[in-house]
Amino acid sequence: MADLRTFNVVVLGIGFLFIFTAFTTLGNIEQTVLKSLKNDTFPGSGYHSLGLIYGVFSFSNLLAPTLVAIAGPQLTMFLSGLLYSGYIAVFIVPSTWSLYLTSVLIGMGAALLWTAQGHFLVDNSDASTINRNTGVFWALLQCSMIFGNLYVYLDWRGKDEITEENRRIMFISLLVVSVVGTLCFLILRSPHRSEEVMSEEESQSLLSKHVMYRQRANSAVKEAKTEFRKILALLGSRTILLLSCCMAYSGLELSFYSGVYGTCIGATTHFEGQAKGLIGLSGIVVGIGEIVGGGLFGLVCKNNRFRRTSVVFLGMVVHFIAFYLIFLNIPDDAPVVFSTSTQHRPYLAPSVSIALLCSFLLGLGDSCFNTQLYSILGRVYAEQSTPAFAIFKFIQSIFAAIAFFYSGYLLLSWQLLVMVLLGFIGTLCFFLVERVQNTGDLQEY
Repeated sequence: MADLRTFNVVVLGIGFLFIFTAFTTLGNIEQTVLKSLKNDTFPGSGYHSLGLIYGVFSFSNLLAPTLVAIAGPQLTMFLSGLLYSGYIAVFIVPSTWSLYLTSVLIGMGAALLWTAQGHFLVDNSDASTINRNTGVFWALLQCSMIFGNLYVYLDWRGKDEITEENRRIMFISLLVVSVVGTLCFLILRSPHRSEEVMSEEESQSLLSKHVMYRQRANSAVKEAKTEFRKILALLGSRTILLLSCCMAYSGLELSFYSGVYGTCIGATTHFEGQAKGLIGLSGIVVGIGEIVGGGLFGLVCKNNRFRRTSVVFLGMVVHFIAFYLIFLNIPDDAPVVFSTSTQHRPYLAPSVSIALLCSFLLGLGDSCFNTQLYSILGRVYAEQSTPAFAIFKFIQSIFAAIAFFYSGYLLLSWQLLVMVLLGFIGTLCFFLVERVQNTGDLQEY
């Protein structure tokens, strides 16, 4: 049984590794690719597409637990993987209607995929293996930021523009990777298979499968209503209201490092033939920053209140340094140019080294905020972790969607200013929650 569960966790991680190697790579290059299309009749925007994904994802999280409970986690993950693959396939022969339609579908699929992943991971773990299994899964997932972006770097290095052939080869390759990851879910096995067969045989004379599925659906709906009431109750708590500023900031910077910054690098004229390849290299360095930060702050500083505030403060400082260097190093019109290159001149002569240093700092700072938000929510809401984390993902996704929608219109300096202001306020609110936790239980108020 233990070997089967370990097998399931590894296969689950490999499936997510393949799917998100394709999807995170796509998100990093999406706006650059769409700007390179030699077609004046295509008004689609990569920013708007990603904004739709995160917006639909945030609201779909409210319904996902019910659907996963009815269909089961394995089938749900397989169907969701097909939606991811369908979204990637659109870029082989892009059209505006298919881009936005699949954006909505993948937003729903993402909510189902991550909800089912949580169910399946817990189902294949116990108290003694949950930390190990979670570590194995997240280690495999984080590697997804490296492999796909490495391919982009090697394929686009030295190219001034993205041709139709380049685009099709790139997205056919990513589609194959995504399909392989989706097929991985078909070889997962239920750790309770023998028990389920026994129970079905024993109850066959009493209940038909139709009745059993109806009972499962009714039970799932009741559970969803209960969880929704808990979410509404927690939304009014002072702790969540304070932490919501920090959650909102995590959404803004998520959109910036995952979709906007790579586009800015690719549009910087001063990088010349290196620019397109640097998009992939930047994504790799962001991933390295995430892995380093997750390892240091997620494990070493676990359950330490003093270090939790120190890590968040470090994350704020690291991000503010990155924002200042980006402000000096990248042209102000980089996120909003309609062509593939910038017209404005930055304050400094653009440096590849500084650009990649900023990529690392963005990933490192993101891991600081996310690990500590998970930590404080897990401590304050140990008995209500599911609704608390649902609120976190909801707020984070909403603000990521908002950021993607304004990223195509605001100059880089204004986008950085918005993140600086909300990051400062969010850090102060995090400190306040920590301070109150040392003197009393804020959750009760």
